[in-house]
Amino acid sequence: MIEVDPRPIIHSHRVRLSYADTDPAGILYYAAWFPKMEGLQSEFLFLQGLRQDTLIERFGWWTVSRATTCEYLAAARLFDEIRIDLRMGRIGSTSFRFAFEMTRIEDDALVARAENTVVTVSPEQDPVPIPADLRAHLRRWAGEAP
Repeated sequence: MIEVDPRPIIHSHRVRLSYADTDPAGILYYAAWFPKMEGLQSEFLFLQGLRQDTLIERFGWWTVSRATTCEYLAAARLFDEIRIDLRMGRIGSTSFRFAFEMTRIEDDALVARAENTVVTVSPEQDPVPIPADLRAHLRRWAGEAP
């Protein structure tokens, strides 16, 4: 049995897999999860007032993705309805991780889980320590005490 991540869900949305997401046999193409994860992450940050396109002007830093992993646990097929849940993962000194779970709605099957490591960088794209205001958000999203 596959365990579901116990950390609090901070954002979620549902998608229906389309023909563009699948291979000719109607099985999810492995790279199709990545734009869906990026979309959920971007939407969440946008709703928190952290628009990627304004971070440098507003704060003097921005974020870039450094590494992404995805574990495929069960086949997902054309027209499956999937819930993608976002959780806060590890928080480091210059980077943090978002964790994702993709669950098929019809049978509550966990079909994939993934993580995206995000680095805070200067305008020149050099890693910088996570700013205090962002770290406070990250800790709150992780369910940690301030």
